[in-house]
Amino acid sequence: MSRNTAILLVTCPDQRGLVAAVAEFLYRHGANILHADQHVDIAAGLFFMRVEWALTGFDMPLADFAAAFAPLAQKHAMQWRIEESDRRQRVAIFASRYDHCLADLLYRHRAGELYCDIPLVISNHQDTRQLVEFYGIPFHLIEVTPETKGGAEAAQLALLEQNAVDLIVLARYMQILGPKFVARYPARIINIHHSFLPAFLGARPYHRAFDRGVKIIGATSHYVTDTLDEGPIIEQDVIRVSHRDQVENLIQKGRDVEKMVLSRAVRWHLEHRILAYGNKTVVFD
Repeated sequence: MSRNTAILLVTCPDQRGLVAAVAEFLYRHGANILHADQHVDIAAGLFFMRVEWALTGFDMPLADFAAAFAPLAQKHAMQWRIEESDRRQRVAIFASRYDHCLADLLYRHRAGELYCDIPLVISNHQDTRQLVEFYGIPFHLIEVTPETKGGAEAAQLALLEQNAVDLIVLARYMQILGPKFVARYPARIINIHHSFLPAFLGARPYHRAFDRGVKIIGATSHYVTDTLDEGPIIEQDVIRVSHRDQVENLIQKGRDVEKMVLSRAVRWHLEHRILAYGNKTVVFD
């Protein structure tokens, strides 16, 4: 993604002239549009747009953008936000004992694939401490039991606030977040899980899938809502398996898919490519 750019994300009732109206507004202020994409949900009657332009030559400070854009936004009943591509978002990763998604995110971050800062990792187990500290990131152990869940989430929220966290990534964090926690970060908590739901519930889905003889396994990343594992889907992928694959093969292949699907979702969020509405998303990939 280009740096030193601005990104405008728009959602509004579909109507004629929306693309032209936004483009003309930006043109009047000297914007050089680098990327523009739009989508119409015909059933919902909604228009979605993502437009990115170079700030070099743009004649308006972004601090003044809201006041200048307000008349156009009000005329078309737009919900909108503007983002700067060079602002590094601050990401907290939650983990438990499984480390494959966590390790993948930490590596991609160090390699420069994820443009963000990771100020902390929070876990309810010690297992991943050494991995996290290898990357020079503070590791916080907050154990969670049914009796301590409320206090644990209060401690987690305090850490998130202290570190000015923008996005939370659940890298196979094996705990359910409470409604008050989720409400603090709407469309800013990303989860990953296998795509066997709702067929194979429980702690051993790959074993149950193996017993059933499935031919496809996959993973789903989504925003977290109060409804467990049913938030707006960001990305999904699948891989074929066969009768030759044993449980261990299914688990390994499933982890590979989980890593890819989660990293894509996180990258798209960081690049401001996702618009969530209802229980769906538009992803401008």
